[in-house]
Amino acid sequence: MPMNRHHPSLLGAIVLTIATSMMPVQAQADAGFQKWINGFYSTAAKSGITERTYRQAFAGVTAPDEFVLEKAAYQPEFKSQIWDYLDSRVNPYTVKVGQEMIAKHGRTLAALEKHFGVDKHIIVAIWSMESNYGAALERPDRLHNVPRSLATLAYADKKRAKYARTQLIAALKMLQNGDVSNKNLMGSWAGAMGHTQFIPSSYLLYGVDADGNGEKDIWHSIPDALATAANLLAKNNWQTGKTWGYETVVPKGGSTYAGQTKTLAQWQALGFVRPTGKGFKNGAERAELKLLGGANGPGFLMTKNYFVLKRYNAADSYALGVGLLADELAGYGGMKQSWPRPQGTLDIKEKFELQTRMQALGYYDGKIDGNFGSGSKAAISAIQGRLGMSVDGQPSRPLLDALRN
Repeated sequence: MPMNRHHPSLLGAIVLTIATSMMPVQAQADAGFQKWINGFYSTAAKSGITERTYRQAFAGVTAPDEFVLEKAAYQPEFKSQIWDYLDSRVNPYTVKVGQEMIAKHGRTLAALEKHFGVDKHIIVAIWSMESNYGAALERPDRLHNVPRSLATLAYADKKRAKYARTQLIAALKMLQNGDVSNKNLMGSWAGAMGHTQFIPSSYLLYGVDADGNGEKDIWHSIPDALATAANLLAKNNWQTGKTWGYETVVPKGGSTYAGQTKTLAQWQALGFVRPTGKGFKNGAERAELKLLGGANGPGFLMTKNYFVLKRYNAADSYALGVGLLADELAGYGGMKQSWPRPQGTLDIKEKFELQTRMQALGYYDGKIDGNFGSGSKAAISAIQGRLGMSVDGQPSRPLLDALRN
C-alpha cells in the first residue's frame, strides 16, 4: 500500500522527526565552535593579538573542519609498520627526484650547506619527507586554513588542545607581523606549512629570508623553505660533518642492549659491526642502539645528529627515514639488511617490479613509485581475478611470482 496515498501524515511525521533531530545537533556544534572562537580572543589578546587580526583570521569560519578531526585519528609514522612507512618514503622514485632537485638547486644548496653547516642531502631528504619536494602543495584538497584547523583541534581534540592553542597564537602573530596573508596561511590538518612543513611557532623561531626579497616565504620560495629547515637543525646543535648514525649487525644476544648508549668503540668490542664490514669513523663518539623493527630486525647505532632530526619530528621512523634517504641521495647506498616482514609480503624493490609488470601488461597507468593506492589496487584485483586468485587488491609475492612466470 503506497504510503503517500493512504498515510501522508505518517510520512510527514517521519521526515519532520529526522529533520528536527539533526538540525539542533549541527546548530549546537556550530554554535559551540563559534562560542569557543569568541571566547579564545581574550587569551589571544594577552599575547598582543589585536581584534582586527583576530577577526581577519576567522572571517567566514563558521564550523570545525571535520577532515582535520579524521586525520588527527591517524598518523602513519606512529601506526604503520616501519618497513611500510619507509617503503613509501625511501625508494627509487624519491631518490631519483631528490637527485634531480639537488642538480636543479645546486647553488642554493651549496650556499645553505656552507652557511648553516648542515649536509645538503639531509636538507633535501627533509624536503622529500615533508612535502614530496613540494608536490603536496599542488593538491588543494590537502591544504587547510591554518587558523580554522588549529581552532578545530583546540575545540574538539583534547589530546592536542594545548598544542593547538599555542600554535594558533603563533599563527595569529604571523598574520599580525605581516609574514603571510590570511589567504596564503594554508597548511596541513595539524597546521604544518609550506615546502618543509613548519608549524607556526617553529616558523617564528627559525624562519629565514634566503632569497633576499624581504619575506620568509616557505610556501612559494624554495630557498626560504630549505634555509628555514637548515636553520632549525643548526640551532638545535647539528654537528657539521658527522653522520646521523649507522646500520649495524646485531650479534647474538645483542638485542638486550637496546636503548643503551655507549661509544662506538665499545659497541664494536661487543661485536656490533657494520653490514659492509667497514669500521666506525670515530670510536669515541657515543651512540644509542635502536631496534626499530624489533629484536629480529636490523640494528642502528644513533649518534647526536639523529636526535637533532627528532627535533623536527619526534617519530623514530621519521628521523630514520631522513637519514636513510640522505645516504642514498649522497650515493652511499641503502640498507643492507632486511626488515622482518611478514611472509609473502614484498620489499620495496619488489613493489616497484610489481607496478612495472602491471604497467607492461596494460593493467596500470599510474606512477611507478612503490605506493599502492586505488589505481594499483584496482589493477591487482583485475589480475587476481583473471588468474583465478583470491581477489583482495593487495600486493603479494605469490602475485609477483605469477607475473614473473
